[in-house]
Amino acid sequence: MTYYDFPKRGNPLLSGLEPTKRKVFISFFQGDRTEVDAFIYRWTELEKVFIPKALGTYDNEDFIESDNPAYVMQQIREKYLQDSTVTIVLVGACTHSRRYVDWELKTSLRRGQNYTPNGVIGIILPSSGKTAFLPPRLEANWTSGHVNCYARYWIAPASADSLRGLIEDAHAARTGRVNLIQNDSDMMKHNSKCRVHGLTH
Repeated sequence: MTYYDFPKRGNPLLSGLEPTKRKVFISFFQGDRTEVDAFIYRWTELEKVFIPKALGTYDNEDFIESDNPAYVMQQIREKYLQDSTVTIVLVGACTHSRRYVDWELKTSLRRGQNYTPNGVIGIILPSSGKTAFLPPRLEANWTSGHVNCYARYWIAPASADSLRGLIEDAHAARTGRVNLIQNDSDMMKHNSKCRVHGLTH
């Protein structure tokens, strides 16, 4: 379902109401920081589409080398995802190879008695053109045509209305598509080889 498929009754963008600004966590590879900053500035400061809660995990965190996945996910939730309800993965050439992106996705998709998953969107950064290698955990939750899958990915949106629609679709997935979450694989222990450059950054 794209933004344009939403019924008018259920879409505040088409009903005359003030659009909802969701709290969004941004997952990304540090090598794409210039594009990431431009994305956040445009859609939060200029267009005011969403509220950024935090940016991706950093190398200097004391929990990074923990062998306890539950502890790592708890720390990422408390320090980074916080009370966000949607996670946007900004996908550049090497994002698929980063272990922190995998950890942030695993935490975002976590569900249980005390955890409601975040909706998840992948957005291809302009430098990657219209295609890119998806992070494995994002790819596991996506299918071609966006059929029977929890997460979805798109090229960079051109308008505020378009991005709002993507965010609302991801937010609705938290209840409407939660049974489709695929999140059983172990967390990546190390960065993998980048499939674009053939090396580990």
